[in-house]
Amino acid sequence: MGLFDAISSSASGMQAERVRMDVVSENLANAETTKAADGQPYRRKEVVFQEAGSSGTPTFASILSGISDNAPTHGVKVSGIVEDQSALKRIYDPGHPDADKDGYVTMPNVNSVTEMTDLISASRSYEANVTAMQTAKTMFTKTLDILR
Repeated sequence: MGLFDAISSSASGMQAERVRMDVVSENLANAETTKAADGQPYRRKEVVFQEAGSSGTPTFASILSGISDNAPTHGVKVSGIVEDQSALKRIYDPGHPDADKDGYVTMPNVNSVTEMTDLISASRSYEANVTAMQTAKTMFTKTLDILR
């Protein structure tokens, strides 16, 4: 494990959790959207994480810049965002503009309690990664102080 691997792992976790928070926010914003761009009710989205593996032998400069393809990618990455295929809710509301001939409206499969729980979980995970990054930074600083 290299000098900057702890920071790299924490940074990847922070980036992944930020994406997760964005998706949860989108779900909450569309909890009442009965017609999305495709004409169907909005479907809840979920983020899929994947372990990030090492991809070659990096140079010191490539690690610092973070732009090289051969830089190590320790931690986690977002491998995709998928739609939840669980059943959509149907409610009786004959006055709704999107009601069918029987007066039922098909609503999104978004549960605000589940979304808020996911948002809290993502926020706490983000905070844990910030703490790990700060701890690594403190250790690096103390190591440099010892070497003086």
